[in-house]
Amino acid sequence: MLQVVAAILERDGRILICRRRPEQQHPLKWEFPGGKVEPGERPDEALVRELAEELGIRTLESREMDRYEYTYPGKKPIELIFYLVVFDGEPENRIFHEMRWESAGRLAGYDFLEGDTEFVRRLADGASR
Repeated sequence: MLQVVAAILERDGRILICRRRPEQQHPLKWEFPGGKVEPGERPDEALVRELAEELGIRTLESREMDRYEYTYPGKKPIELIFYLVVFDGEPENRIFHEMRWESAGRLAGYDFLEGDTEFVRRLADGASR
């Protein structure tokens, strides 16, 4: 099963969310930074690689917060793994349409990828902390 990692980066009580580009699959949907785990790679290794590629930051430590399976229509199931990340550096927008720091309680107001909506709900409820 394909695994996808997602990083929860916090600063001053707010979480970094990123918006996909219009030409990407799931255009202009909001998501957490991260991506697919490559063959032969552990999820925590993929997390470090993706954050360096997408945001130019260094992962100092990470802790798994949640994981579950999700199936997009017409696709094979994926396993989504969410990590709370302590990082070094200033996140730089290298691939996204836009990025924002937002409070957990306001995340439900954004149009997130369908696979992330369950986690967003749990985060807003405080269940994934």
